Order: sequence, then structure tokens, then C-alpha cells
Amino acid sequence: MKPVYLDNNATTRLDPMVLDAMMPFLTDFYGNPSSIHDFGLPAQAALERAHQQVAALLGADYPSEIIFTSCATEATTTAIASAVALMPERREIITSAVEHPATLAVCEQLERQGYLIHRIAVDQQGALDMAQFRAALSPRVALVSIMWANNETGVMFPVPELAELAHEQGALFHCDAVQVVGKIPMTLSQTRIDMLSCSAHKFHGPKGVGCLWLRRGTRFRPLLRGGHQAHGRRAGTENISGIVGMGAASELAQVHLPGMAQISQLRDRLEQHLQATIPAVTVMGGSQPRVPGTLNLAFECIEGEAILLLMNQAGIAASSGSACTSGSLEPSHVMRAMNIPYTAAHGTIRFSLSRYTREKEIDYVIATLPSVIDRLRALSPYWRQGQPPPLGAVESAGAPGPAAPAGWRLHAGLRLRRGDNDGTRTD
Repeated sequence: MKPVYLDNNATTRLDPMVLDAMMPFLTDFYGNPSSIHDFGLPAQAALERAHQQVAALLGADYPSEIIFTSCATEATTTAIASAVALMPERREIITSAVEHPATLAVCEQLERQGYLIHRIAVDQQGALDMAQFRAALSPRVALVSIMWANNETGVMFPVPELAELAHEQGALFHCDAVQVVGKIPMTLSQTRIDMLSCSAHKFHGPKGVGCLWLRRGTRFRPLLRGGHQAHGRRAGTENISGIVGMGAASELAQVHLPGMAQISQLRDRLEQHLQATIPAVTVMGGSQPRVPGTLNLAFECIEGEAILLLMNQAGIAASSGSACTSGSLEPSHVMRAMNIPYTAAHGTIRFSLSRYTREKEIDYVIATLPSVIDRLRALSPYWRQGQPPPLGAVESAGAPGPAAPAGWRLHAGLRLRRGDNDGTRTD
């Protein structure tokens, strides 16, 4: 069995047709698109076409609304910085407690500068607290920045409704749409969203290129200055090969959108079989609308990192929502926000499918994972006689567990000291 890749929320395989589209702009058509000679003109034409292709995927009215960036992180940083610069009298920002660090880190920096940041809570299913959201809105809010779908759970927020509510108070609305672009049909022109971030490598395009969609007529302050590129909205010579790749990936994503229903079916097959064959496993956000292809499962009483290591040995690639690059024993900020019990939060695994995922691969995971879980639970200090501990025996997420010695954790049968950097970063 070939290795099974189920970590597509982190990054996707480059579509061969995308690579074919990019190659001429790495070899023959290497001119600067700002040049008016025969070397620059093909690059300029390709840039214009890419604007059209991405705009079509997003359902935008105008190709000029697309500002190409180096990644979605740059797009998000640009959107937030622009909003606060244009409305200095408004000193509040609304976001959610489960945003990607690209949003949360910028908000934390603004908080240190005196901004009030409203981090809207979610419930145990990952649903946004709409009452809290409405209460936070006021004429003091400059920007609402909320993701369309969570990268760990796949839970989708009612972004068009949130944008309408934000506009009622005169606030701008930005959306991190990294995990939905290319996966659900979008018509941004029919929403009240002002700015939206996305990244090419999440839908089979190249890394190193993304875009900020900026609705025509929206006031804007560029983050990068010093050149006339992008109508003065993002200085710097354009990454033409990458932009061409994003354009081609966008066109292909539109073609493959109807196939998302099949990906959802494969996700549901995986979910149902693992729930039927493995005890004490919970679907994170299972009652909420989820983006196609994302499944986050919590396996009680074992570490997600240990599961990943043994799955990797079996040729299965996925991601853990419990690990972090610092080697902390804390669950992810998403699991903490959802108030997932301690014994489950540490054992979360994210499977994320793509259009390249095949049924035989899903069947292989279904056949392989139960024995992995059994092996690890046999070693777990929390798992007793084939059962999880009684409710309340282990404190909630963030609290120390009762069985393992302080400063230690069970990891694939090995005892690792606190601080060992063995974590896998979740996108």
C-alpha cells in the first residue's frame, strides 16, 4: 500500500496541470510584468488572466479586486493593519477564540497597543456564540475578523450573516477563508464581506502565493509600499510563476467543485467506521456544518502525537490538534476553547481529505487504526480495564492528569520529559 496522505488541511499535492502552467514562466517567459518589451508582455498577460481565474473561483465581480500576496498570513495581516489604520478612533476588534494564529498573533500585538480584543467563544461542538458576538458589536469596533471554517475541526461559521451584523455597526469585515476556498461554492459579490484571505497551496496550487480579496470601493492602506504593482496596493515584483499556478489551481478547483460531495462521503465513511470499531472516540464538531473532507476525532486516554507516530509507521499521514511546536502538554487553543475534557483533548487527530483521496486509502485507515489505538491504550495510565476513567476522575482541559508523574507523558510507549520538542504543528 502506498503511503496515505490525509493532511490536506496543512497543504495539498500540486496538481500536475498546475505545474505545467507554471513551468514556462520559470524558463522562457521570465520577464518582469511591469516591462513593456516583448519579454514583459507575456508575464503581464498571464498576471491578468490569473486575476480573472481567482476572481471567478471566489465569485467576485471584478478581477481587480484580487491582490496577490506571498501567503494567506500576509493577506490577513494586511487586512487587519489596513482596518485599524483607517479607523484610528475605533479601538476594538472582534475575532473568535479559535482563529488561526495568523489572526490571533496580530490581535495580540494590537492588544498590547491598547486595543480591546473581543474573542468570541465557541461551544463544545465548535459553534460560535452568536449572543456574545452581537453583544460585542458597537460603533467602537473597527474590524471583525472571523474565519469561514476552522482548520482543526472543519466547523463552518455563518460568515455572510456575521458580515451583515458587522456592517450594521459600521465595522469592516474580514474573513480567513483558507479552508473553504475551492471546497464550497462562493459568491463574494453577494455578501457584505469586505476582505478575504486565501492560499493557493490549500487547493492544489503552489506554496508561496495567496491573495487578499478587497471589495471594490473599500478603503485600504497597503502594508507593503515602494512600488506601483497591484495598483499601488502591494509593492514588489510579482511572483508570476506562483500567481500563474494559483490561477490554474483556481480554474481546476471550479471544475472539481461538484466532486466535493464524494469527498464528504469518504469523510463520513471514515467517521462512521472508526466510531463503530473504536470505543471512546468522539467527533469534534460532528453536529455542526463542516467543510468537506475534514474529520477531527478525539481518542480518549492517549496522546495524539503517539497516534501520529504509529500511523506514520503504517504509512498514514494525518495531523494532531493536541500538539504544539513548543512541546507543551497543553491541548491546542481550539480544543481548550471548545472545553473538551482533558482525556479527550490530548488525543485529537485531524484527517483531511482531497480530490486525490481514494476509497481504498480510507479502507486502509479503517483497517489499520483500531490496532494502533488498542496498542496505545494498553500503555495508557488513564485507560483501565478497557474503559476510560469515570467522569470527573480527570480534570478538564489544561489541568494536570492524575496518573502520569509530573513532567512526563506517555508517547508511543516511551516516557518523554516535559519540554522535549516532539510536537507536530497543526495548521
